[in-house]
Amino acid sequence: MDIVQLDRTAVRESVRVVELAGPGDWDRPTPCDRWTLRLLVEHMGVQHLGFAAAARGEGADPGVWEPRPSGDDPAGWYRGTAHAVLDAFAQPGLLERRFALPEIDTEATFAASTAIGFHFIDYVVHSWDVAASLGVRTAFPAAVLDAALPVALRVPGGARRELPGAAFRPALDPAPGDDTLRLVLSALGRSADWSPPQGS
Repeated sequence: MDIVQLDRTAVRESVRVVELAGPGDWDRPTPCDRWTLRLLVEHMGVQHLGFAAAARGEGADPGVWEPRPSGDDPAGWYRGTAHAVLDAFAQPGLLERRFALPEIDTEATFAASTAIGFHFIDYVVHSWDVAASLGVRTAFPAAVLDAALPVALRVPGGARRELPGAAFRPALDPAPGDDTLRLVLSALGRSADWSPPQGS
């Protein structure tokens, strides 16, 4: 699979797990500090809209990245944002474009394949975040996880990962025998053994 196909698979899996949430689930805690499931899904959806705008050459506009509420149907709202980014990434000539991603760098632009790689790794990990919050499992093909691991290992470390609201926390030490998903998660500061705090 090329990076666009890999990303499409990750996004579709994120839609599948988000749609498992019921009306009483949106206040559940998630592996993302201080984010309920609703806030996580709203973040995921806004990122879809931002990346879709970037694919159209409009990513430098700060407004396309601004948080917005998901309303009374967070899963339906999220599905719509996912369709928006998948449609944008399906446009002819996409891989010849450059993306402005001001949340990563306000001065540079990124080759499309690199930018889509950023999006891809986010939705592998955020699919797992949602699944962990709901107590279910993700269902990624082995090819997707095999492609995600080198991307995860290339994410820079350092002080930026210590900041409040950082997308990824400092890497955790993997355990002997960890499978590929666990290696991806530990590289990005997630414990595959996370579960919601007692009483939540």
